[in-house]
Amino acid sequence: MNYEILDALSQITREKSVDRQLLVETLEAGLASAVRKKHGATADVEVKFSNDTGSIAVALRKTVVEVVDDAAFQMSLEEARRTKTNAQVGDVLTFALPIAEFGRNAIQTAKQVLIQRVREAERERVFREYSDKIGTLVRGVVQQVDRGNVIVKLDHSEGFLPAREQIPRSYHRQGDYVRAVVINVDKSAKGPQVILSRTHPDFLKRLFESEVPEIAEGIVEAKAVAREAGFRSKISVYSTDPRVDAVGSCVGLKGSRVQSIVRELGGERIDIVPWSQDPSVFVSRALSPAKVMDVRVHEADKAMVVIVADDQLSLAIGKGGQNARLAARLTGWKIDLTSKSDEKKRQELERINRIEVEKLELGEATTEKLISAGIETVHELTATPLEKLVEIPGIGEKTAEKILAAAQEYLAAHPPVTAEAPAPPSAASTPEMASEPAADAAPADAAPADAAPADAAPADAAPADAAPADTTPAEVTAHNTEADAPAGGEGAHA
Repeated sequence: MNYEILDALSQITREKSVDRQLLVETLEAGLASAVRKKHGATADVEVKFSNDTGSIAVALRKTVVEVVDDAAFQMSLEEARRTKTNAQVGDVLTFALPIAEFGRNAIQTAKQVLIQRVREAERERVFREYSDKIGTLVRGVVQQVDRGNVIVKLDHSEGFLPAREQIPRSYHRQGDYVRAVVINVDKSAKGPQVILSRTHPDFLKRLFESEVPEIAEGIVEAKAVAREAGFRSKISVYSTDPRVDAVGSCVGLKGSRVQSIVRELGGERIDIVPWSQDPSVFVSRALSPAKVMDVRVHEADKAMVVIVADDQLSLAIGKGGQNARLAARLTGWKIDLTSKSDEKKRQELERINRIEVEKLELGEATTEKLISAGIETVHELTATPLEKLVEIPGIGEKTAEKILAAAQEYLAAHPPVTAEAPAPPSAASTPEMASEPAADAAPADAAPADAAPADAAPADAAPADAAPADTTPAEVTAHNTEADAPAGGEGAHA
């Protein structure tokens, strides 16, 4: 009994999680390939492996023919009768071959075939196992660090954590335990197929699922995540049970739950925002720790103009526009931040520049027709195409042309009043265009402690961390029908 072969097959089966029958078939195919190298590529070879004894039987089969076309699998009748006296044309004779006859070449060939097949089977198994785990949290041990990239030993395979998917300023040493989320399974990769990430928003969501039982059970839902890895993140949560406080569940007693996640992320600031079905309320909360005074919604542009107190503008923007940018990504709406004083100036200019159509002295009947059609100012009139004016009952084409000419002449004679100096920019790039913070940027401070529930971790927001008032924040895209957002943001900050 050949115990060495049996033990080797058992070991490969355990370590590589490959089917034993596949290994046996591969071993037989490898030995058959070695035999064909010596006896011809078309040779009819039969290899049988015994799972009970570990013995290997190799045989060469040849068919008896009158005229030999291929000596690799055919033999003449005369040659066959030397071995079997009563051989006839069409008979198949089997000749046993000792493995020793092929020497090291046969073993080497069989080994190469076996290794190749094991690798293919292992890669196929890894692909099947992890293709269904994309977006899930995995835990492994750092096996190797090469040029910033980390090879992680998982349960039955290896994972690849690229440098770009690692949290800035984080360090991984060989033997350290590391958690990450699976973002892709690359079947064509030469090395590890399982691609991991610690910067993906799903990583933060999965960490909350692992730390907060209410999220794992579905009582509390993590609606959305906006993240700038290593600096600051915002996560919106919602409780399906009115008796359960979504923010308090995520924060934990004295901040125990959220603080463990903060430690896992290397000190990354986390804002926990209560989700709301009303987009204006949701945006107001997402801009926490800044307190929102008013919200104007533009449905056509899917945008919101958010008005904050003058001393809250820099806090709403955040350092480098980070707070506004994350709020934009979290809510999915376009946000234009402006201070209360700038808004008052805008309204005053709008009032001054509002020219009623009565100023054109078009006649009482014509003026009433324009107002009935929703055209109340000269600017609205000039912005209305000629064909739209003609559609108004009682206004013909010639009359419409005279009305437009009169409006344009009046505006030329009365140019609009402009502000003495342009207001500081309060809108920045869309979430897709917003750039990542610089490597040396510090995370923005959290909200005041009174914004968090009783059991939340204390939050010590300081406007000093925020950007100056002229810093450009991020834009957001919005959806709302009212401008009655709450006076201040709600949520917890760690």
